[in-house]
Amino acid sequence: MSDTPKMTHPPLEELLRNYLQRQTAAQGAGLGFADVAGDVVPHEAVPLQPADPQQAWKDALAAVPQLAAKAKVAWQVPPEWPTLVAIQEPAVDLAFCLGNFPQMVRLLQPLLTLRGAVLPTSPAPRALPVAGLVAWAKKARTYPEVLLAIGVLRLARHFDEAAELLQQAGDAPAAWQALRANEAAALLWHQGRHAEALTAWQSQDASAVVLFNRGMAAIFLGRFADAQAALGDTVKLLPETSAWHHLAQMYLALARARS
Repeated sequence: MSDTPKMTHPPLEELLRNYLQRQTAAQGAGLGFADVAGDVVPHEAVPLQPADPQQAWKDALAAVPQLAAKAKVAWQVPPEWPTLVAIQEPAVDLAFCLGNFPQMVRLLQPLLTLRGAVLPTSPAPRALPVAGLVAWAKKARTYPEVLLAIGVLRLARHFDEAAELLQQAGDAPAAWQALRANEAAALLWHQGRHAEALTAWQSQDASAVVLFNRGMAAIFLGRFADAQAALGDTVKLLPETSAWHHLAQMYLALARARS
């Protein structure tokens, strides 16, 4: 009889709590916290440490080195970025793409209480009030800046404007084609066109970003075995210092719990 110990996985609740603790600890200086008094403030049952705009900005760009490894770009912080970060509603099914940041998944209860089918969320009915950011984004015309503009428009729920800008931008140069394809699929996902988004990600070359998105989407479309395979590869490819790595671990635990 073998004495090799059997590997066990931590309980889903423990992984979720560890994930949130890491996000709370990942606070840095810079970019400042927004004063959203009088603006739209997300309703949450439990007060939480707000996402740090600087950390969120870093994580919002994390897809770039994965999909455009040779790119060297000095990205411009969009106007009203701290406000956009502060007024984000808690997310559940979050795509890995420009603009999104893992700290948006900051409530345990929606994931811990899921029963039966795990359904993707519907897009929020109302765009967020960040007029300066929208005006800035609409001025973007060239790659790669236009991809960031599309990402922040989607994050602000200005889906039509993001789709229009994506169409106007046309085909991307070779260096930016993978990032553009991922942004197009992420826009479909957050618009509520979930099956189309997964099909798009399945057609793209495998990378840490694309595998994350395939796995995340598979969970919320009830394909738990596919989710485990994709997310298992994702956590091997992303460094443990990445917040996206820890979110991938959390989704992987959710997929295992549903299998």
